[in-house]
Amino acid sequence: YRHLEATLDLGFVRERARGLYSSRGRPGIDPVVFFKLQLVMFFEGIRSERKLVETASLNLAHRWYLGYALDEPLPDHSSLTRIRQRLGVDVFQRFFEKVVDLCQETGLVWGRELYVDATKVEANAGIPSLVPRFYYEAKTHLADLFAGEPAEEDEKPATVDADLPEGIVRLPTEIDAEGGPARDDPPWRLLEERRLDPRRGAAWGYERTSAWRVSPADPDATPMRTKHGMALGYHDHYIVDGGKARIVLAALVTPADVMENVPLRDLLWRARFRRKLRPDHVTGDTAYGTVENIVAVEDAGIRAFFPLPDFDTRTPFFGKGAFAFDAAADVYRCPGDETLRFRTHKHAERVRVYRAPAAACNACRLKSQCTASDQGRQVRRCLDEAYLDRVRGYHASEAYKKAMRKRQVWVEPLFAEAKEWHGLRRFRLRGLANVNTEGLLVAAGQNLKRWLAAAGWGRRHTPCGSLVALPAPPQRL
Repeated sequence: YRHLEATLDLGFVRERARGLYSSRGRPGIDPVVFFKLQLVMFFEGIRSERKLVETASLNLAHRWYLGYALDEPLPDHSSLTRIRQRLGVDVFQRFFEKVVDLCQETGLVWGRELYVDATKVEANAGIPSLVPRFYYEAKTHLADLFAGEPAEEDEKPATVDADLPEGIVRLPTEIDAEGGPARDDPPWRLLEERRLDPRRGAAWGYERTSAWRVSPADPDATPMRTKHGMALGYHDHYIVDGGKARIVLAALVTPADVMENVPLRDLLWRARFRRKLRPDHVTGDTAYGTVENIVAVEDAGIRAFFPLPDFDTRTPFFGKGAFAFDAAADVYRCPGDETLRFRTHKHAERVRVYRAPAAACNACRLKSQCTASDQGRQVRRCLDEAYLDRVRGYHASEAYKKAMRKRQVWVEPLFAEAKEWHGLRRFRLRGLANVNTEGLLVAAGQNLKRWLAAAGWGRRHTPCGSLVALPAPPQRL
């Protein structure tokens, strides 16, 4: 802790939180002390703030680091919760960014390669706590309605949207020129909200469980599948630098119903522009190999090193790879040497549909291996197929193979470190904002360990210098 105190100046936290404290009344607890307690919790692997205060009270090194005398009482554990709520997740985000700034100034950030991944973290709530969402929202609305005080005369009247609880959508009352409901809502900001729009509709006909069931213990946690069965939890997303220090450049915690690949573009653009990086490639697993991600990454001049899902092995019939595409004639050739010609566009799915003649398919000897339809075999070609072909071309390169091998030992060990040593296997806090503060502190602590190691972590000094005696130069007798 002497080395930590000598190298890390937390005075910037006090400046960030100055506007959150009043200049009158009893002096509050210094936010620097709060963050020092959080760092003690991280380094000591403590899971409870009550246990944290108890341990710091008895440990002389902790007292010295916090700046408290032997007979001076430490802040109560309940005060830490109130301070965390007052600071908000934005201050923790600034703390994380400051630690990354220190790593970049020290030269620990390379920036030529970026690796993305996410892990599942269980919430501090269980599946048996799920109740119907309508029941929970109605109960919450009634509690807020009768618990609120009457508005003052000079206060503006509340709008209709303000009276509705979170998750309840106001019915459209205005009609635009095309006959649909008027929508002038601003674009959804994923990084600021840390979740997707709860009013979004079902995708591909799939209705989310979180759309109609919720846990009162942690309303933001959503069901996810783990190796032990179903559980409530979150996804913790990392973007990690490809340098030797493995610095976490971006961290975000979202509900488990936000798929791993969704925040990629937002996190990548933030890391690039915030750190002024020009990466050669971005590497992730198959979950990130969506058409939207590939097109966005390739258009930015970055190679998308993503494995593509092999749909040919998921069907008992001939896959798309068995059909040869003739770009000049704009047709497909099937294994039976029949021609599949263009039939129609599906703009909503961004695909072109090619179909073989029904008579030719029904008379073909390979029909049992090709299709069960009497209308002829059809093949869909994505409008962005050129991007997918480019990514498939990367798969044979040595750079892609090296990046895939490196990914296995680059990001996943960071998650293992966070879960085994720093309690990220299960969040101890509840609520999306609170679990984000917990995730940001863990990511900042991981970066801080590497920064301290680069600054000389572990050296013990005596009043005269290092305890390690240097070899004396030979003397002539």
